[in-house]
Amino acid sequence: MREWMGRALLGVGWCAVAAGAVGLVLHFGAWQRRGLVLLASGATYLMIGAIAGVVLLLIARGWRSAAVAGVLAAAVLWTLVPAFVPEGRAANGPQLTVMQSNLLFGGADPAAVVRAVRDNHVDVLTVDELTGAAVERLAAAGLLGELPYHYTEPTREGGGGTGIYSRYPLRDNRKYDGYILNNISATMDHPERGPITVFAFHPVPPPFDFPAWQAEMRRTREILDAHRGPAIVGADFNATRDHAAYRDLLRGRFASAADQTGAGLLPTFPEDRVWGPVIGIDHILLADATAEELRTLSIPGSDHRALVSRIRLL
Repeated sequence: MREWMGRALLGVGWCAVAAGAVGLVLHFGAWQRRGLVLLASGATYLMIGAIAGVVLLLIARGWRSAAVAGVLAAAVLWTLVPAFVPEGRAANGPQLTVMQSNLLFGGADPAAVVRAVRDNHVDVLTVDELTGAAVERLAAAGLLGELPYHYTEPTREGGGGTGIYSRYPLRDNRKYDGYILNNISATMDHPERGPITVFAFHPVPPPFDFPAWQAEMRRTREILDAHRGPAIVGADFNATRDHAAYRDLLRGRFASAADQTGAGLLPTFPEDRVWGPVIGIDHILLADATAEELRTLSIPGSDHRALVSRIRLL
């Protein structure tokens, strides 16, 4: 019986290690196939299999197998651990609180959105899937009393609308071409720091139009690479840290608030499932600023958790 159990543990252990290897390959690959990109959304969970596999191999006393698998587990830890280690730079500039929220076709509870803004003293709010009806409901719930300045590009229905709400004046409103959904920016005039660009991005989901998602992520990188000066990005990128297209956005001046705070995986979607959320596709990116805190909030009526980050400008 003991011998049989040992062999079973060895088999399961090697299966877990194999899953970890697949996850590592999915994470680092710049995949051009829709199926592989969708699988990469969960690459982190597969990578964890390598660590579990080493444990099982050690329990089974498969010392040589465990040593070989340990090399892969070390590569997995090298990949995953930085997400849990804060890397933000010290900053002594003005403090702001930023919130990003996907409203699920405008159906999120407007009172809950306004309550989150009020309770967290939010200064900048970016919203995706904003409809004209949602604009009216948010205003009726008191959002403009908290954030009186706004630039919105809503749609009549569906998930194409996007908006920026601010405690401080907005100018130079811009809607970007090259996207199926509305992707926008505006310049916020901060009384102490001066002009700060606020971006609200929402590339089309890859399951719906994979070539468009690829093109829109490249377009987003072009926009961010060309930008100079302080900036805040609130986005549903429909991409996780396991996607090369998302990591490419961080190779220039922009940093992820999640990375700066060591927030880990920070799953945000799907919030409306009993087994969710499991993947983090909502993000806050910063240039010339550092995040001091980042957390998620549940907004009734939305399938995404909102992100709230306290940041400090450099």
